[in-house]
Amino acid sequence: MRAFASFHLVFIIGCLIFVLGTLVYGVVMAEHNLLGNKGEMLASRYLMNEGFAVLHYNWRSGHKEIDLVARERDTLVFVEVKSRRNEFYGNAADAVTPQKIDFLISAADAYVKRYGIDLKVRFDIVTVIGVCEPYRIEHVRDAFRPEW
Repeated sequence: MRAFASFHLVFIIGCLIFVLGTLVYGVVMAEHNLLGNKGEMLASRYLMNEGFAVLHYNWRSGHKEIDLVARERDTLVFVEVKSRRNEFYGNAADAVTPQKIDFLISAADAYVKRYGIDLKVRFDIVTVIGVCEPYRIEHVRDAFRPEW
């Protein structure tokens, strides 16, 4: 029940951001941003259903962002979410470039220091493919490892 309520809270926040962006700034988010937000909501629901506790959404350190920060038992998991309409241009997980990996590692380091975390750390990628149900969600555990 708690995971269900958390998903709906994230969905409502996403809708409010969209409405405020439209009303206050007079602009509608680019379609790819909407797809990305939807993908992050679906990824968080997927992870919660798999037993993860989602701790933060879109956590920032300067200009660097971690899509989802979650905990799975005794492991802190930093999750990069990649959403695509289809895989016409290749596997969505391949879009996580070496530069993006460096940014994620740097942001994760800031997160661990900020909150004084003393857990194992892992980096996962969740891909969400499609624009309507049924979405295809793939979870790549331990997608890359930092050289800490």
